[in-house]
Amino acid sequence: MLKNDEFQKNNTVDLIKSGTYFAKLSTAIGEAKERIYFHTYIFSDDFTGNAIANELMNSARKGIKVFLLIDGFASRQLPKIILQKFIKSGIEVVLFEPLFKSKDFYFGRRMHQKVIVIDENIAFIGGMNIADRYNNRPEQKAWLDFAVEVKGNVVTEIANYCKEFWKSHCKIHTAKEIEKTKKVNNFFVNPEEVCLARVRINDWIRHRNEVSNTYIQLFKNARKEVYILCSYFIPGRAIRRQIVSASKKGIKIKIVMAGKSDVPIAKYAERWLYDWLLRNKVVIYEYQPNVLHGKIAVSDELMVTIGSYNINNISTYASLEMNLDIMNKHFAQKVKSEIDNIVLKDCIQITNEIHKKRKNAVKQFSRWVSYQTIRLLFFVFTFYFKRKKINYHKSAE
Repeated sequence: MLKNDEFQKNNTVDLIKSGTYFAKLSTAIGEAKERIYFHTYIFSDDFTGNAIANELMNSARKGIKVFLLIDGFASRQLPKIILQKFIKSGIEVVLFEPLFKSKDFYFGRRMHQKVIVIDENIAFIGGMNIADRYNNRPEQKAWLDFAVEVKGNVVTEIANYCKEFWKSHCKIHTAKEIEKTKKVNNFFVNPEEVCLARVRINDWIRHRNEVSNTYIQLFKNARKEVYILCSYFIPGRAIRRQIVSASKKGIKIKIVMAGKSDVPIAKYAERWLYDWLLRNKVVIYEYQPNVLHGKIAVSDELMVTIGSYNINNISTYASLEMNLDIMNKHFAQKVKSEIDNIVLKDCIQITNEIHKKRKNAVKQFSRWVSYQTIRLLFFVFTFYFKRKKINYHKSAE
């Protein structure tokens, strides 16, 4: 069995930006031959969601085993009729439910992962949900986000994680279906494109804090620079300590954050931290064209981490998250170049002068309240009012 910090050899990774992601994903689903694992936080009833839903149902009707896991809270608006269509087509559908629940409320974690595994040969990991806002549509430009398409030995590890997850949380596999994948994917590629890669999971209840540890390692091991592109950047104490330590060592830290946010209170809380970040010589940029939703970091043009993990305590302690760590100089340079281009074309730098002009006593108080509220919500955020509980598990029919 692999250790949690062990990198797998012989992988290829392709960076995909929002707007082009769903075309690649649809093609891969359409070419599936045996099995699809599909974990997502949000599955929307819109153009993009319906297109992916049709691809999955077509695959199931062809006899391909499709296992669809959706977060029960984030996707609560998905109409019951669509879930029934999934089940009728042969898809195994499970809504990720909380730990404790009653008729009127529930308490528990969120399944925030965005991972798709197809035939145990190809996987997609990133930050994009299944919704129009991550897709380029005639009426709107996609939110800024990223994913990776990965092939190679690490896909076996991803597939085995999904199988074990369904075995432990969903309890619908036969013994044969939950058997771990043992095959090794061997293929010939340009040596420059061969990556070391490892799966990183955050599942605090099961004592897996691997994505959090990756970010700590990025700062600890950096020799020159750390670039981060992140939505909802509200780091906890451990990351803040690493930022201070890295800054004192002269490490260049660049963070690209949202200028516009779909969660205004989170943006206010972020801006409360700007004074602290600027004091610690962190270079801050705000993305302007649209909402920034990506979660990606690169260190020293060598290591990249990408996935569903936001740098805040909700991702650290309260959500199930998955990232992929990638060690490859060529790929890391590509990611750094992408972030540099975003900064150049679509961002404004928040200098001390700009920050001072934008703040006043009222704004700072609002930001402080937002920051304290976010911290409080961490403890209570998994309490949600629930009007009606419906079990869509196929085996419960």
